[in-house]
Amino acid sequence: METWLHWVDLAGVGVFAIAGTLMAYKKHMDGFGVVVLASVTAVGGGTLRDMILDLPVFWVQDPSFFYVIIVAAFSTIIWLRSKDTFPLRYLFFADAIGLAFFNVMGLQKALTYGANPLIAVALGTMTGVFGGLIRDVICREIPMVLKGELYATACVLGGASYILGLQLGLSTVSCMAIGFCITLFCRLGAMKWNWHLPVFNPHDSVKDE
Repeated sequence: METWLHWVDLAGVGVFAIAGTLMAYKKHMDGFGVVVLASVTAVGGGTLRDMILDLPVFWVQDPSFFYVIIVAAFSTIIWLRSKDTFPLRYLFFADAIGLAFFNVMGLQKALTYGANPLIAVALGTMTGVFGGLIRDVICREIPMVLKGELYATACVLGGASYILGLQLGLSTVSCMAIGFCITLFCRLGAMKWNWHLPVFNPHDSVKDE
C-alpha cells in the first residue's frame, strides 16, 4: 500500500511540476526560473501539510521527488518548443489534475497520522491549493484559489466525498478514487461551465470616501 501511495504522490508532484513549467513558459522565464517555479508548485502544498502535522518534510526525506520535477519540467519545455502558440488550456488542465491528486494525498496522509476528518479535509485542501497559490503570487497573477470559479471548494467537496466513503465502509483505494474524481470533476466543470461561488461586488451607489 505504501509503495502504491508513493507512486501516486510522485504522479501528483510531476503533474504540478508541469503546471508550474507552463506558467514559467508563459512568463518567459529562463531555465533556472522554470525549475524554481516548477518546484514550488509541486512541493509547496505538501511542505505546508507536513509542517502543520509536525512530520519530516516529504521531499527532504526522498530526493526522487526532485528527479521527477526536473524530468517533468524539461520534458514540458521540449514539448512546448514544438508549439507555435502557448496552449493556455493545458496549464489549467494540468493544474486541475494536480489539485485533485494532492487533495486526496494530503487528506490521506492527515488521516494516517491521526487528524480528525474535518482537519484532514482542511489539510487536503491546503495541500492542493498552496503550491499553485505560491506560483501565482511569484508570477504576479491573481491566485486561482481567490477567483470566483470553484477551486478550494472543489477540494472540500472531494474531501467530503472521501470521508463519506470511509463512513460507508469503502476501502481506502475506493475513497481516494472517489475523492480524486469529485475534485477533478468540480474543477473541470467550473472551468467549462463557469461554476462559481458568489463574488463580492459592492453596490454602485457605494462610493469611496
